[in-house]
Amino acid sequence: MARPLSEDKRNAILTAATEAVAALGLGASTARIAKDAGVAEGSLFTYFTNKDDLLNQLYLSLKAGFRNVLITGYPAGASVKDRCRHLWDRSIDWGATSPAKRKAMRQLTVSDKITEQTRKTGAEGFSDMEAMLNEGFASGVLRQQPVAFIGGILESLTELVLEHIARDPAETETYKRSGFDAFWGAISAR
Repeated sequence: MARPLSEDKRNAILTAATEAVAALGLGASTARIAKDAGVAEGSLFTYFTNKDDLLNQLYLSLKAGFRNVLITGYPAGASVKDRCRHLWDRSIDWGATSPAKRKAMRQLTVSDKITEQTRKTGAEGFSDMEAMLNEGFASGVLRQQPVAFIGGILESLTELVLEHIARDPAETETYKRSGFDAFWGAISAR
């Protein structure tokens, strides 16, 4: 009878993969990932069929973790602006405290190794945020523009703010506030 797979080992592999992808890009070797996870390289393939499977599972794990950060304390009944501010603040806090996760997720997001099905699965958890944007469009609070474009604005401004925070952590709240003001100015209709 086969031994059951260890969730701790799987998580160690995903953690090591996050660090390796953040530091070395998608070319990070499975040997390096396994070594950093404290498992034999063959064991890695007990948990993941191949490297592409590992990268797709890592993408889903990072997306789920990010979503959990965003929804913690989410003010569902608040104004669209207040809900956007909540998502902005959580995103900046996550990026500032988890730079390897953020860098790995950015690299995986643009990778052709991530399947369309994986992308769809990863996006499913964010449907409530898209619904909030659609509510903003319908009410006239938000300027009509493609959701993907708003995502691009958010990503660009997030990167800018995180770069400044990394250089001057004492001004974190100033950068976070200024970044949100720029974001809101770019998407709001008023």
